[in-house]
Order: sequence, then C-alpha cells, then structure tokens
Amino acid sequence: MPLADVVIAEEDLAAVVDTYRSGWLSMGPRTEELEAAFAAYTGARHALAVANGTAALHLACLAAGLGPGDEVVVPSLTFVATVNAIAYTGATPVFAEIASLTEPWLSAAAAEAAVTERTRAVMHMSYGGHAGETEALQALCRDRGLTLLEDTAHAAGSRLHDRHLGTFGAVGAFSLFSNKNLAVGEGGLLTTDDDELAARMRLLRSHGMTTLTWDRHRGHASGYDVVALGFNYRMDEPRAALAARRLARLDADNDARRALDARYRRAFEELGIACALAPVDGLASAHHLFTIVLEEGVDRDAFRAALAGRGIQTSLHYPPVHRFRIYAGAGAEAPVTDAYAARAVTLPLFAHMTAEQQDLVVEAVAAAAPSRRAA
Repeated sequence: MPLADVVIAEEDLAAVVDTYRSGWLSMGPRTEELEAAFAAYTGARHALAVANGTAALHLACLAAGLGPGDEVVVPSLTFVATVNAIAYTGATPVFAEIASLTEPWLSAAAAEAAVTERTRAVMHMSYGGHAGETEALQALCRDRGLTLLEDTAHAAGSRLHDRHLGTFGAVGAFSLFSNKNLAVGEGGLLTTDDDELAARMRLLRSHGMTTLTWDRHRGHASGYDVVALGFNYRMDEPRAALAARRLARLDADNDARRALDARYRRAFEELGIACALAPVDGLASAHHLFTIVLEEGVDRDAFRAALAGRGIQTSLHYPPVHRFRIYAGAGAEAPVTDAYAARAVTLPLFAHMTAEQQDLVVEAVAAAAPSRRAA
C-alpha cells in the first residue's frame, strides 16, 4: 500500500506524445495554455509555470525584494525548501510555532510574537492543503506592513470561502512534484494579482532576458537584452501539457480525497485516535495529507514497522527544519512543533484509493497503536 500513487491516463500520455511530435519542447504554447488555465482555475490575475516548486518559492522571495538584513517569519514544520528559498536571497528565516498538536500550521499569534523591526515578510505553508490561519496571517501582514508569501505546495485545489489558497498573499507558490495532487514529476506554478511582481518573476525565470525563444520564433522579437541576474527556471512543454490535462481532473480527484479523509476520520474517531487537519467551515481542502497523532509514549518506530510489516507505507511530514544542522544556529524554541514531529504519522491517501485498501490501513493502525508502547 503506497503512501501516494499516480495514475497517468492514456489521454495524458497522448498529450505528451503530441507535444514531442510538435517539435517544440521548451517553454512555448503549451506552457502558455497551462498558465492561462491555472490563472482561471485559481482566480489569480497571473499564473507562471516554472521548473519545480523550489524555483517557485525562490522567485516569490526574490520578487518580494527579500535580501540581506531582512527577516522572514516561517514555520519550522515544513519541507526544507520553504526555508531554503528565504535563505537563498540572503534574508534570515525566523522560526515560529505551529498552532497545536492537531493544527500543524503556522500560528498567527506566534508569527506576530516573532516580528521585529527587521521583519519584511511572513511565509505561510498550507500544510496538507489546509488553510490554517491564512486569514489571520493576512490581517497581521496588512496591519504591520509586511508581505505575505504563501507556500501552497500542498494546496492545488484548496479554497477558503471560495477563494483559492495562494491568492491571499502577494504570491502563491505551488509544487507539481510526483507526490502532489497535481503531479507531473517536477514542476511548479506561481500565482499573483500584482502586475509588477508577475513581470519580475517572468524576467527572473529565464536568465533576466527581455524576450524568450518562443517570442522570437513567432516573430514577436528579433533579439533580446539581459536586464537582471536571472535563472533557468523554465518549465518544458511536455510537462506543461501533462499538467494541463491533469488540472482538468483536479477537482474530481480532490473530491475523492475528501471522501476518503472523512471515512478515515469516522474510523479513527471510533478507535480514539487523534487526527490532524480537521475540516473547518468554509474550507474545501485539497487533502494532500492525512496524518494521525499518536498518544504520548507510543513507540512510533515500532508502530510504523508494524504497518510496514503489513505492506503499508507511512511517512513523517516533517522533520522540523530548525533541527537540521544547517539551521541549528537559529536557536529556535518550538516545543509544539517538536512534539508534533515526534508523534505524527502520515498515512496513505490518493485519489483512486479504494475502500478496501483504506480498510486495510485502518485495521493495521487499530492493531498497532494500542500495543506498541515504549518501555
């Protein structure tokens, strides 16, 4: 039983094959189609396709003007790329606490307490596709004159009060990695309503060049200038074609995840096992992850080994970034983050998961949780 699973439909493969047959493989018409479709899907004024989610985060930080001397409040409970993207600019990540053991997202109160005169931005990560305290963080940034950046790697298809996550802040950064809801292997997307930020990110995405190869191919330009120190963060056409095909099915896939999430919750409530990321009014989550929180004292390694013995893969999301050697000097204190990271287990969840497969997971958890306590 894999943690995540991707099915590539025949029509997806056909779209990719057609792209290769077209002879145009670098960023071009299919990338433009994907960007237009994702902008319409999210309601954002601009959407930009990039090479991967980390590139999206880096461009968001650069476009926001982060640099040496700036501080950015960020949760430690995230994939390290969230924090690295801040550090790439020379800015300093400042770790803040999550809300609770079952609410593993950045606490607005903790973020506010971490703000100093050097704070320039807040980076919010939509853990598991949940909105968390997005609106409170938006209000905090508005009141304190800070930039809200959204790491929406988990949140393709997540909406709060019918507004897509990634459109509450200045920029939203999405991942299309192979385990994500909208998966193409490697890829990323950015959303923004700010024309200047969009222009800045487009420029930096492709070496700081004023025109692209596709522009010159169509006769829209005959040359180019380089006006900024940019990067090669372009998406290729085959992945853009695949993403556009999968985007058309994303809502249906997320609906299936929602039903599976609810079914898990009913089963684990009967077993007395705590589940994180509880649904809230007004939120249509992408349900990227399903995590349980073991009771204090349960031997998590033995618990995971028992599930592995039944062929069920589990994972941990995430080792806290402030515990990595590279960021150990930050001196962060985050006891709730540490507790969640020590007790949480991510269980299998994917759109085409069957009820029978889910029952196997529940049965394995029921068998392992009560009897696998540390001495």
